[in-house]
Amino acid sequence: MKTTIKKNLKIHIRRGDRVKILTGKHKNEEGAVLKVFPKTYRAVVEGMNLVARHLKPSAEHPKGMIQRQPSPIHISNLMLIDPASGQPTRVGRKHNEAGSLQRYAKKTGNFIKNV
Repeated sequence: MKTTIKKNLKIHIRRGDRVKILTGKHKNEEGAVLKVFPKTYRAVVEGMNLVARHLKPSAEHPKGMIQRQPSPIHISNLMLIDPASGQPTRVGRKHNEAGSLQRYAKKTGNFIKNV
């Protein structure tokens, strides 16, 4: 069953960000975001939420194989780690000196550079 999210929700996590996982099997662990899926409000975190994928036999692997790969995690279960302080923080948006919207860490007030 594929779910979609209303368009007005904003995703404050981007590819390349370091995040802390808040709930689940990998609670309190950190990792880098590999991919973000805005329509389903999920993200893939490096080395977290691994699932087994069974591959059919092929020329390379005549017996077939079981491959471990990361599965998406809901964005609400992730918290951005501030690059300046190294602490988890909430994210806001405000205009910078150039007049464009930019993400900032609510804990320190510093702007978050885009990766």
